[in-house]
Amino acid sequence: MNMLRQAFESLGLYRVTTFLGSGNVVFETRAGKRRTLARRIERRLQETLGFSVSVFIRTHLELKKIAALTSSEHPRLPGADFNIILLSDNLDEGSKKKLKMLETETDAFRVRGREIYWWRRKKSGTELYSTVPLSEAITHPFTIRSANTMRRLAERWP
Repeated sequence: MNMLRQAFESLGLYRVTTFLGSGNVVFETRAGKRRTLARRIERRLQETLGFSVSVFIRTHLELKKIAALTSSEHPRLPGADFNIILLSDNLDEGSKKKLKMLETETDAFRVRGREIYWWRRKKSGTELYSTVPLSEAITHPFTIRSANTMRRLAERWP
């Protein structure tokens, strides 16, 4: 995580902090366009790590909005794990339709902007969670974080 922090600092980003071991980086910047900044970070990570990494930038206000949602918003799946799928861009209509087709009695999705909220329950009679072929529906790069991780990020950096 130290290497990751240094890579971000080398781009002129400041107050850089890593959170958990899954690539969450919090930083401040005066840089303008999100997409341009994301590309700069992706290039630097490629140089530093030696492999391609997709970047999903969210402002603190966006994190707070994401963290405000709870699994109670989807009463059809009580007791479900609540995950957030982060995208770099909004889903196109075709991808939204494919995602909708993945819904089952154990999985539900709601698309809001550049996030997909995923309620996921254990398969009946097992300890296994459902698995869905997300990459068939979502052709853009994506990453998944638990609602708990998103809440902790939003709370930790006001």
